[in-house]
Amino acid sequence: MIREIVGAALPDAQVLGEELSPGPGGASPLAAYRGVVFVVDPLDGTTNFLHGYPQYAVSIAVVVDGTLATGVVYHAVTNDVFTATAGGGAFRNGKPITVSPITTPSRALIGTGFPFSHLARLAEYQPQFAAVSRQVSGIRRAGSAALDLCDVACGRFEGFWELTLAPWDIAAGIIIIREAGGIVTDLSGAPAQVGHTPVVAGNPAIHRWLIETLSQARAGSGPS
Repeated sequence: MIREIVGAALPDAQVLGEELSPGPGGASPLAAYRGVVFVVDPLDGTTNFLHGYPQYAVSIAVVVDGTLATGVVYHAVTNDVFTATAGGGAFRNGKPITVSPITTPSRALIGTGFPFSHLARLAEYQPQFAAVSRQVSGIRRAGSAALDLCDVACGRFEGFWELTLAPWDIAAGIIIIREAGGIVTDLSGAPAQVGHTPVVAGNPAIHRWLIETLSQARAGSGPS
């Protein structure tokens, strides 16, 4: 349905999505596509949906000549709609949102995603989970990266990280967080691209702390 609607309105636009028309294996849409590209996840949180766990969403972003232009995430259970446009701010149900003002890790609530479909990375992830959990007020794994990123944007989470995400999981969330005053990068701290990538997100202070903590854990020197 999404592809039909886009095609009727913008016949020259491309639609990239897991169930729609995946691009070249491992390639970032930013590098592989030009013109107008809709990056779509028609159901983010499929396992949640199948089990009746109320955390799943529709995520749509628009990339124009390699640059994120707009994003929308629709929480299908609560009817919350998160939106953002480049330079135009971020909104929940039409009201402006900003990232959390909390800068102390011990007061922070952090979202994450387990590498359930990439079990080879579980050994890499477990020390990171331990290092973060020792220092924060809690960690949540809700099962929809699109909604996790929106929770960072509206201040419910102070930060979020996951080791393996696809472009359709994160495209809308990236622009929503950035327009809400947050930061989204890869594990090295470089700006996150709309591609297959790890993601670290948060308000500026917690993002910086999270990058440092994850780096220490990866180096085997996390806090004891």
